[in-house]
Amino acid sequence: MLRSLLSEHTVHSSLNFKLFLTLMMLSLSAFTYADDRKQLFDRGWKFYLGAAEEAKSFEFDDSQWRSVDLPHDWSIEPIKNQVPGKTIGPFSKESPGGAATGQTLGGEGWYRKSFTIGSADAGKRHELYFEGIYNQSEIWINGKKAGENMYGYSTFRFDITPYCNAPGEKNVIAIKVVNKGKNSRWYAGSGIYRHVYLIKTGQSHIDDWLSSVQTTSIQKDEARLSIATTVIQSKGDKDLSIDAVLTSPEGKVVGKEQRSVPSAANDTAALAFDFMVSNPKLWNVTTPSLYSLKLTLTNKKGVQDIVTLPFGIRTIAFSVDKGFQINGETLNLKGGCIHHDNGLLGAAAYDRAEERKIELLKANGFIAIRSHNPMSESFMQACDRLGMLVINEAFDQWERKKNPDDYHQYFKEWSAKDIKALVLRDRNKPSVIMWSIGNEIYERLTERGMEIAAYLRKEVLKYDTTRAITAGVNNQWDKERKNRVPIDNAFRSLDVAGYNYMWSVYERDHVRFPDRIMLGTESVATEAAANWDKVERLPYVIGDFIWTAMDYLGESGLGSSIEVDPTENTHFFQDWPWYNAWCGDIDLLGIKKPQSYYRDIVWKRRNITMAVELPAQPGKIRKVSFWGWPQESLEWNFPEQIGKEVSVNVYSRAPIVKLFLNGKFLAEQKTDSVYKATFKTPYHPGTLKAVEYIDGVAGDSIALTTPGEKRMLRLSADLKKLAADGQSLSHVLIELVDQHGQVVLESGRMIDISLSGKAGKIVASGNAAPSDMESFNSLQPKLFNGRAIVILRSGYEKGSVSLKVKSEGLKSRSLKISVK
Repeated sequence: MLRSLLSEHTVHSSLNFKLFLTLMMLSLSAFTYADDRKQLFDRGWKFYLGAAEEAKSFEFDDSQWRSVDLPHDWSIEPIKNQVPGKTIGPFSKESPGGAATGQTLGGEGWYRKSFTIGSADAGKRHELYFEGIYNQSEIWINGKKAGENMYGYSTFRFDITPYCNAPGEKNVIAIKVVNKGKNSRWYAGSGIYRHVYLIKTGQSHIDDWLSSVQTTSIQKDEARLSIATTVIQSKGDKDLSIDAVLTSPEGKVVGKEQRSVPSAANDTAALAFDFMVSNPKLWNVTTPSLYSLKLTLTNKKGVQDIVTLPFGIRTIAFSVDKGFQINGETLNLKGGCIHHDNGLLGAAAYDRAEERKIELLKANGFIAIRSHNPMSESFMQACDRLGMLVINEAFDQWERKKNPDDYHQYFKEWSAKDIKALVLRDRNKPSVIMWSIGNEIYERLTERGMEIAAYLRKEVLKYDTTRAITAGVNNQWDKERKNRVPIDNAFRSLDVAGYNYMWSVYERDHVRFPDRIMLGTESVATEAAANWDKVERLPYVIGDFIWTAMDYLGESGLGSSIEVDPTENTHFFQDWPWYNAWCGDIDLLGIKKPQSYYRDIVWKRRNITMAVELPAQPGKIRKVSFWGWPQESLEWNFPEQIGKEVSVNVYSRAPIVKLFLNGKFLAEQKTDSVYKATFKTPYHPGTLKAVEYIDGVAGDSIALTTPGEKRMLRLSADLKKLAADGQSLSHVLIELVDQHGQVVLESGRMIDISLSGKAGKIVASGNAAPSDMESFNSLQPKLFNGRAIVILRSGYEKGSVSLKVKSEGLKSRSLKISVK
């Protein structure tokens, strides 16, 4: 069991002696299918952007308000009154956050929804469950204030039974959401951007957040599971019993037990079960097998509550000599940091968008992610289901502000509540391997900062002792100070020391602190080889997390590569019209960028890759941000450069690479310490080919071929059949290709998008360009690198929709999506 320890030495000695973090577990919140315990409450809301204090009253007339279904992010919607030169779509030069939040606006918004409790649910307990509202929110039920929340990423819930009218009578929920001032370092979105649920139980019920499954041991093809649950007893309800049924990934019952619920003085009874599972299918990143625990609470009147918990059986451990282990096997963490937005969808956390994000990351080699704040339930469920490890991070600031209106205002009063909500919701998830208590915290080196870190550690350990605690720690903010405080202060309450951009000190710090387990919690693409070399060579460095795995909105131009005058100074943010960070391995459409191909070499996922780097214009130089990547093209198509010299970058772990053009040998180069060889060669159309050589023997090769003369459009959908649930998405990629199907990386061509049919609608469209505001969520976007995307959302009626895309001089293309 992890202890709340006072010194770094004690923390890491404890870990090395057997921080055998056995964990395992289940879903964030519970799903009960038998009695429809947890109902999605996203449909049929009314929305108004602006102040409307009178809307909290039951009698208020909201008939003129706009109808919306959740999830909903108003900051991604076009500003109502467009002002030329000041606004484009959702972007405004008056944005309080400016480049940090992608030039978007927040404000105040109101939501209202009416509902009626049916006669069949008379006498039941009703609870509202919010996955996340950005930012501060207040909730009224029938004109009475029922709840509030201050942290825009925190899941919160509360009993609304005392506020509800009798069955058959109308109830009205009114929610005020405030996202004002400068409160974020990145795009956060605004509104009820995640799901809302209505939970129904008997008056006696199971507390799903206080229900857990933990793997206590795995020996000789047998796993021992420890199950805990808590029953909240209604006064006078004494004849309660609970049934626990364990089901395998194939649906076979592998254990069952029944217990009487003991009477408790405080009406709260804790129960424990032990199960032995023979030949368990262990959860890991390649075979994420999920079991299921069903808990049924009954009395003489029948079933009172049912909770179903998906979980995985696995163990995790950390040590300086074996690194990170899952199920006893060492695993280097190929990690990526991500933000919570879904690109063109803004912060709206649609289940399919969250799932697709994990699919893309897995397809590009990532096995672990570090969330920069608490993520949505559907995101976490996708990590469990698809096999993605998670460092689950709570805060970006503590008591000292990074922005004048950020969470520092609420930290003292709310941080314990928000840590509790995060850990209880996600503590059972097999994907979660660490809790992060903060990122680049200003006061992390001070006495007060160390007190806060110890306090947050203690709060985490109240609810979960099975995982390591970490934080993303950077070097000094105030570098001008003469008397520098040791960075070691920031690691005192951590089990795993998270280093942001400090890979060069790993070995030095290991000499000073031989029991310290280290992790690259943030790094940049241009230093990927140096970082991963440390992970491969040093067992106490357990992984590396790139900033970032995917492009995101806000922190505009953080990863820019731009042409400037030689004497021009550039900020690491880019101003209008930039809105996208542009530092990800994967772009906003889900397309692999050049730096991701390089990472494939570093991670040994491919043997050779190649890209072309064009020279800057005369009198200019190209400046690449610290978080950026050189302006490379994955194409051999530069008609304006015929006969002119270009740089060809070949990446390989082989010692020698040779370059050929149209079958003719051009040159041979040695690769350097970062697996790169650069060739200077005049451009001529045809096929450029690079071949790796090991001990004089040719190995793998890579070729770039000039596209053919013809141009046509190609449409491809990730899903062609959607459910008629108002939530399902289809991401349709639009590509410009030649007659051979090769994508032509042309930018600037305008396309026209239209949709017919009533079974769905377009919810987003555009390209991945970091500074093309006019194409953002436009039905006439320009292609960027030969691509754009349109995202369709299903309606509630069965049928189909037909998407049509056309462009001048090209044959139009259509694609049918069915909704059933």
